[in-house]
Amino acid sequence: MKKIFCSFLSLAFCGAISSTAFAQGSQYTLVKTIPLQGDGGNDYAYVDQANHRLYASHGQAVNVVDLESGKEVGVIADMKGTHGIAIANDLNRGFISDGKGNAVIAFDIKTLKVIKTIPVSGEGPDAIIYDPASKKIFTFEGHSSSIAVVDPQSLTQVGSIAPGGAPEFAVADGKGLIYNNLEDKSRLAVIDTKTLKLVKTLPLDPCGGPTGLALDKANGRLFTVCRENKGMSVIDVATGKIVQTLPIGAGVDAVVYDAVNKLVIASNGDGTASVYKQNNADSYTLMQTLTTQPRAKTMALDADTHQIYFPVSDYQKGTKTQVAGTFKLLVYQLKNN
Repeated sequence: MKKIFCSFLSLAFCGAISSTAFAQGSQYTLVKTIPLQGDGGNDYAYVDQANHRLYASHGQAVNVVDLESGKEVGVIADMKGTHGIAIANDLNRGFISDGKGNAVIAFDIKTLKVIKTIPVSGEGPDAIIYDPASKKIFTFEGHSSSIAVVDPQSLTQVGSIAPGGAPEFAVADGKGLIYNNLEDKSRLAVIDTKTLKLVKTLPLDPCGGPTGLALDKANGRLFTVCRENKGMSVIDVATGKIVQTLPIGAGVDAVVYDAVNKLVIASNGDGTASVYKQNNADSYTLMQTLTTQPRAKTMALDADTHQIYFPVSDYQKGTKTQVAGTFKLLVYQLKNN
């Protein structure tokens, strides 16, 4: 415990120095706010790069925003409790995990019309991704510690995987493996998407309660963010070893990696985002502690413009009561000071 504490102090001190050093360089700045319809607690945001659209889930709906115009272009509604969004562009279809409905909702990405409600065998589907290697949809069922596999063509469940814990965020490497955080076990599950089998699980110590996950494919590094120790662990994919753990804010949920600018960004529910510069695969410097808004714990990156989007609502001061009609996206752009 002492070694971990000292390491964190050292990193925090280095981060303070680095923040000053980067003061003359690039920093994220709020450039606009995009108002969105509806109320309810927000969850995942997802950017469809091919079609320049952002999907933001909240309550019983998913809002759709055209990133080129910055305007809301539609709402997919009438679900029971939305969470994640996945897009299969080769099929012109999108998929939403309806956690309270124990279902995956398939929709047409051009018309935004629901095609089918697909029941899944597990409980509480949350994160959802499309794996291009197997051409399957995977949704991660936290309440039943299972993963449902859906065929996006037949729109039926074709398998189920037991990952060995309660699954949270996941990423696919595009080559047939999925990496998935097990929140209750503080471990990382590795899934073979062709055989639909659990390959292995890896310890994430000192990470506790892992949530968000991002992948640097070029350098073979995973970034997993954890609430219990307020840390972001860097994992060597080849060895499964933790390279280092970096301090972040409280209440983290998501993390993104900007491969062009070599930045790793964690969105924290305490109203901050921790922005790290990747010096090389195993070296990271705190570039900025960005002030966002309390409860802005999820985010999405537009890899083309490098803007980052935080879905959030306002809350009555000192309460957990949401102010009606305040759901929006906070949009930040990387700028030179």
